[in-house]
Amino acid sequence: MGTITVLGATGNTGRAVTLTLLREGHQVRALGRGAGRLAPLGEAGAEVRVGDPTDVGYLTEAFRGVDAVYTLLPNDPTWPDFRARTARLGTAVVAAAAAAEVGHLVALSSLGAESSMDTGLVTTLHDQEVRLRTLVGTNVLLLRPGLFFESFLPVLAGVRHEGRLTDVVAPEVAVPMVASRDVAAVAAAALSTRDWEGVAVREVLGPRDLTYPEVASILGAAVGQPDLPYLPVPYADMAAGLVAAGMSEEAADLHVRLGRALNEGRVASQGRTSAATTPTDLTDFAPTLAEADRAVPA
Repeated sequence: MGTITVLGATGNTGRAVTLTLLREGHQVRALGRGAGRLAPLGEAGAEVRVGDPTDVGYLTEAFRGVDAVYTLLPNDPTWPDFRARTARLGTAVVAAAAAAEVGHLVALSSLGAESSMDTGLVTTLHDQEVRLRTLVGTNVLLLRPGLFFESFLPVLAGVRHEGRLTDVVAPEVAVPMVASRDVAAVAAAALSTRDWEGVAVREVLGPRDLTYPEVASILGAAVGQPDLPYLPVPYADMAAGLVAAGMSEEAADLHVRLGRALNEGRVASQGRTSAATTPTDLTDFAPTLAEADRAVPA
């Protein structure tokens, strides 16, 4: 057993990583911005540390003396300066890891993050991978998952009301998609075993690649619309719709650019393997998304 720090401990992967490690008997430092959201993790046995993830001093103290650290780039799609803020977060993480002399670090990244080409949202993770590779004496594991199933939760209300799923991804493009709990399981196992040296990469791809029409069919069945269609929309129209829904112009542009990158093959796996394939299927997970959507106040 060991002591492990989890950044973003109240998020989809961070919470699951924290709880898994606690069940295994590890000591966990759970980091986050809000005491209220962290409280349940404290009750579960974690050492809760509230602070600003751009504060290098706060992160350094939280990283110091532990066996491993789990990091990600917390973000908010309403940030008007999305790329600049994520860069500040990423720079703080790397500075703190260096100052604390972290031995093993698992970083949540994304498929496509190896590319320096325009990949929209993934560009921010490419930049973070570049920063992490500058660490000396730290063994870094870059986790590159596919698209999270949970990313469809914010659009389910619109799906129910409009009777269709819309995005910019071409209908014939199949995308690796994965449950965050499966990504968390891979991360927790790596944090526990610390079985790599230097900089390593592991893709986490879910059980199968899915096209957006397939996603529409699965989500439609879960919300009572089994014939739900998928409608691809022009890039500019999608960006305008996202801004109207509350996303910043910069974040909306990055989302659309990611869709273009998927269409043009700039974001793709290095090849599906058994090690990269995880068990949870969208068909099995969709009812959880539908239940979460129903719990959101209208």
